[in-house]
Amino acid sequence: MSQYLLRRVLGAIPTLLVISVLIFGVLAFAPGDPMAAFATDPSLSAEVRENIRQSLGLDQPIPVRYVKWLTAFVSGDLGYSFASRSPVIGLLGQRLGTTLAVVGVAYLVSILLAVPLGLLAALRPYSLFDQICTTFAFIGFSLPTFFTGLLFIIVFSVQLGWFPFIYNSTLEVKDWPSLLAQVRQSILPITVLALFQTATLMRFMRSAALEQVYRDYVRTARSKGLREWTVVGRHVLRNALIPVVTLIALGIPSVFTGALITEQVFRVPGIGSLLVSSIQTSDTPVVMAITFLYAILIVTFNLIADLLYSALDPRVRYA
Repeated sequence: MSQYLLRRVLGAIPTLLVISVLIFGVLAFAPGDPMAAFATDPSLSAEVRENIRQSLGLDQPIPVRYVKWLTAFVSGDLGYSFASRSPVIGLLGQRLGTTLAVVGVAYLVSILLAVPLGLLAALRPYSLFDQICTTFAFIGFSLPTFFTGLLFIIVFSVQLGWFPFIYNSTLEVKDWPSLLAQVRQSILPITVLALFQTATLMRFMRSAALEQVYRDYVRTARSKGLREWTVVGRHVLRNALIPVVTLIALGIPSVFTGALITEQVFRVPGIGSLLVSSIQTSDTPVVMAITFLYAILIVTFNLIADLLYSALDPRVRYA
């Protein structure tokens, strides 16, 4: 296993290098200039704007800028934002807590709902419960999050007045009333995200479990007199989770990078909204840091999913 892990890690390094080159190249040649905001300022002379460009390193050749950026990134220095001149790692740290509180909780809720619901639907195929779950799943992943977000705002915020439709980023949790206010303003974005993610995961879980229910080894286990919960838990669930684990693991990076559309709809100050605003202002260091961190997380959690296969299915061996 250690040799397998070492080979996978060594194989991930050139993959990440290629991704970093693509990200840096695309952003370097993308339209938009970080100096555009200074160009319209009549109080800044051309010499001052050139000095600012040099201080940002924009006057250097692209290969030189790439090597400097990658070297600094490996050492933990994500650079400075062109827009705010603040460290990028500080900007990400400010938004990470909000992103985990909203997107992370929504993803956790979706997993806790999707796995048992999908399993129960597979154990009772074509029953009323299965049809209800299937209908919910189709509605959940057919409706885009921006539509359900706006629909929830109109119904639960504007019409009923139950929840606020704008996320208050200045709210500090100090007592029970402030904690209740934090929970109330998080319910709508969490529900929108959990609805879509639960529908997707539940359909995968149902299909994977339904494929295992009628296998010979399941019938053999039942014929030996094993209890139903033992057959389902030790045999059906473990084997059905193998493809679902991959889907869950590849979805975890989105927890750290935020939900772009949902954060924009509810004005949640997370990493997703930071990425959108950084793209609009051509804040290249922030965009590069978020996209490359997302690539690193995908490669990492894909490796973790591969390692979990042996725990779920002893037949899997590392070659």
